[in-house]
Amino acid sequence: MDYQSRYEEWLKSKELSKEEKSRLAELSESEKKEAFYAPLAFGTAGMRGVLDMGTNRMNVYTVRRATKGLSDFINTLGEEAAKRGVVIAYDTRKFSSEFAIEAAKVLAANGIKAYLFEFVRPVPICSFTIRHLNAIAGIMITASHNPKVYNGYKVYGEDGAQMSPEATAKVVEFIDKTPYFGIKTSKTNLTAESIKGLDNANVGEYITVIGKSVDDAYFDELMRLSLSPDAVGSHGANVKIVYTPVHGTGYMPVTTVLKKMGITVNVVEEQAAPDTEFSTVRVPNPEEADTLKLGVELADRIGSDIVIGTDPDADRMGIAIRNDEGKFILLNGNQIGVLLLNYILRRKHENGTLPKNGAVVKTIVTTELARKLADSYGVTTFDVLTGFKFIGEKINEWEQSGEYEYLFGFEESFGSLVGTHAHDKDAVVASMMFAEMVCYFDSVGETVYGVLQSLFEKFGFFVEKAISVTFGGLDGMEKMKSIMASLRGATYTEIAGTKVVAVSDLINRKKTYADGTVEDITLPRTSALKIHLENGDWVCARPSGTEPKLKFYVATSKPTHAEANALADEYLAYMKTLLH
Repeated sequence: MDYQSRYEEWLKSKELSKEEKSRLAELSESEKKEAFYAPLAFGTAGMRGVLDMGTNRMNVYTVRRATKGLSDFINTLGEEAAKRGVVIAYDTRKFSSEFAIEAAKVLAANGIKAYLFEFVRPVPICSFTIRHLNAIAGIMITASHNPKVYNGYKVYGEDGAQMSPEATAKVVEFIDKTPYFGIKTSKTNLTAESIKGLDNANVGEYITVIGKSVDDAYFDELMRLSLSPDAVGSHGANVKIVYTPVHGTGYMPVTTVLKKMGITVNVVEEQAAPDTEFSTVRVPNPEEADTLKLGVELADRIGSDIVIGTDPDADRMGIAIRNDEGKFILLNGNQIGVLLLNYILRRKHENGTLPKNGAVVKTIVTTELARKLADSYGVTTFDVLTGFKFIGEKINEWEQSGEYEYLFGFEESFGSLVGTHAHDKDAVVASMMFAEMVCYFDSVGETVYGVLQSLFEKFGFFVEKAISVTFGGLDGMEKMKSIMASLRGATYTEIAGTKVVAVSDLINRKKTYADGTVEDITLPRTSALKIHLENGDWVCARPSGTEPKLKFYVATSKPTHAEANALADEYLAYMKTLLH
């Protein structure tokens, strides 16, 4: 079926309202083609897209269809799986509550228990609750840190991690067989207002609204992770920490856990309340300096040295700190991860609780400074593919085998996990641990900036940089595939004067050394190419799994920051030439 046929099918549907049909009639020919040329892709990270009418858009019809596919998959697992149910959480974006309610009603109509949160909750609480309630799966309605015109639909497995590629493929088979219209939903009348404040309340034969009792269980788990209660007790009330939820789900959990610990937090009030427009920021992404602008202004007013920000679904944490010159600088994801890792290893070593079989997990595009730091404590570092579900897989593996004890996992894109209460990124516990770290450093006369510099001086100045190139239009994905194929077919001897020692092709799962030696790669197959250079430097190219973007990463380390920064820029300039 071509895009015009799909468009006409929607236009004729009796399920669409007058307003929805009016919106369809407004579409230009190019908009119509974009909206209907294909179904919205459903991958291992679920689906994410622009909010609008069409098969290639996020709307109630694509959400119902995806949920029907998930329902059909769960029903193949047996009656017990259906009884265990699906946890549904949602963020503060446009239509998030509506999509969550529709998902619950589709599950219920298919005889599957739905646990629907009474109000917005972040990714980590969703992940935690799946395990806490022994649910068979989870749904998180969110587009993470994307602009306000987006929303998305993430699916989780029973382990609390994003659904495995194998299970996702089966769900997609069912989705592909499902029409957009005629999907049965529960007749239970639910609205965002009618469920707010409920807890363990049955609102239909198969739908239970959950809330505070689950939150309390989550907070109990987080409090057990504290490493410096004495420092918090002596300095928590006096430290000046600024926090902004950027209008997202982080406000309640972050402020609650810091209050429970006894750490004073100064909230950016202009960004505390949910706002579907994210009206105070250009994009709701705490990785961007301008997103933390109001936080920095508040920090300057009250004399704070730390600004913490979380994205709309509170799975990523951004940090701004004051340097030795008194100016605020934005930390990147690698620096935040290394600071948290250093704090965890240092305190566990000092407390005598560092296990002999401790392990750290990072992705293949995350800083090697983490490995250097872990090695200094006798802790093993494991690399996994990009995507936090692969860190979750390692946690599952070690929980079953006992071979290693998970200590920390993080990725360069500002996501991390302290503890094993959840199996996805958790910016709530990251905020808690970072705030506790500030208290500890304050108690021993150190600063976050000073500790970061001491790590660089000890292990070398590590600099990592990345760029994303967007390929819009209908042929965007094909363009990316063509470029990746070209990169794989090229020969590499040196980059910016640094000798190439090996090339890892993760599609073929082969690592080819400069002397022709080839070894197998044990990581799962994925579309990524990593070029290994002398002195541990590397560059990497991979397409995004959730957006039409090609990502280039580079990494180097040198005795000084200036040298490392300059070489990283040269590597990045070289990678840009590969686009032409």
